[in-house]
Amino acid sequence: MIETNEKVSKQLDVPPIYDDEIVKKFSLAALAFAILGMFFGVWIASELAFPFMNFDLPWISFGRLRPLHTNTVIFAFGGNLLFAACYYSVQRTSRARLFSDAISNFTFWGWQIIIVLAAVTLPLGITRGKEYAELEWPITILIAVVWVAFAINFFGTLYKRQEKHIYVANWFFMALIIAVAILHIFNGLSYPVTLWKSYSVYSGLQDAMVQWWYGHNAVGFFLTAGFLGVMYYFLPKQAQRPVFSYRLSIVHFWGLIFIYVWAGPHHLLFTALPEWTQTLGMTFSLILLAPSWGGMINGLFTLRGAWDKLRTDPIIKFMFVAISFYGMSTFEGPMMAIRTVNALSHYTDWTVGHVHSGALGWVAMISIGALYYMFPRVFGKKEMYSTNLINIHFWMSTIGTVLYIAAMWISGVMQGLMWRAVNPDGTLTFTFAQTVAAMHPYYVIRLIGGIIFLSGMLLMAYNVFKTITMVEGNENNQSNLVTA
Repeated sequence: MIETNEKVSKQLDVPPIYDDEIVKKFSLAALAFAILGMFFGVWIASELAFPFMNFDLPWISFGRLRPLHTNTVIFAFGGNLLFAACYYSVQRTSRARLFSDAISNFTFWGWQIIIVLAAVTLPLGITRGKEYAELEWPITILIAVVWVAFAINFFGTLYKRQEKHIYVANWFFMALIIAVAILHIFNGLSYPVTLWKSYSVYSGLQDAMVQWWYGHNAVGFFLTAGFLGVMYYFLPKQAQRPVFSYRLSIVHFWGLIFIYVWAGPHHLLFTALPEWTQTLGMTFSLILLAPSWGGMINGLFTLRGAWDKLRTDPIIKFMFVAISFYGMSTFEGPMMAIRTVNALSHYTDWTVGHVHSGALGWVAMISIGALYYMFPRVFGKKEMYSTNLINIHFWMSTIGTVLYIAAMWISGVMQGLMWRAVNPDGTLTFTFAQTVAAMHPYYVIRLIGGIIFLSGMLLMAYNVFKTITMVEGNENNQSNLVTA
């Protein structure tokens, strides 16, 4: 039946019947896990500001909740959003229904099972101890299986596309799928000892090198390339403007994917890693600034002729600020990879501030904009329930992010300076306990920023609920956004 509909659609030159049911599932899951993951983040931030908040319970200690927080916000929130955005946009840019409804549903339920397994194992202390790759070997295998199914569905859709051209957003999604598969599989190679314990096939320095080849490129391809695909599709759609420069977007793509894979060693400066490898990582990190800012410029200039929408359309505000944070984060990262800067910043809260300027400012905000775009369309509504609530959410997100990262920047620079301060006789000026005490006010400010950001997500959940349940023509429908 689906094949027949597509043949008729092609003959009549009308879009085929898209599968938006799967987009609904992933979008709702993304919103739910955004709230849950950010709640975990607020909780561990409260533990750092007020240590009694762990209540001496090992399964809610910082060491166990922190990987749960990172996995939930990156792979549960970010992953579900990427599935939703990819499935939504690839159908429309290909003018073809997804390759297989069965595979679509398998990827959804498989991904949710992975998330549940992570939520159970990490608080119990079952972990490989690798950043962004903590999950033990049975879950690691399941991730690979689901991801390969995702690849089959995506590339199968492109194969049956009715449009000859492959739009640039799909290029970034292709990079996401291929690179993450390679990174995950090779970093996940391990020797199982028991059902829930394994050891990496790599050892010592080689293990560290492979881990940060994976770790940095998980940021580069999962949290950057994937969400650039989101930007390149949803920003022009919401602004109703073409991409500023399609040629620049292609240069951005090739520059980014070639350079990013070499930048991982900058996480291991001043370690046992060979100096030439450290220098290679630092050099490519600096070069990475060029394609990154090319993408930022392309995104911002796409709004040429539509700047007035920044006053009236809060979804455009989310996307504009997201791209601005992308530019700022991709400037700060290369600067922090320089040895002299890294000597001050490494192991301090400055790194935490940098990570969250990208995570909250770039990833979360572009995701929120995409979700606000998709929700009314996939649920058959003309617009969101309330534009005013979206606008309030925007300001809560912006204020929360600025409070968070500013507090961490100040705390981090202060930490670095206090750690390296010495007396005339060569002894340390400050004890470690004194540096911890000095950081406390900034930890409280970070907690406040996190609470504000989380509250904005709860407001979004209310707006989405009202959108889904409202009757068309309801007077409570306050928005005036462009319809699909």
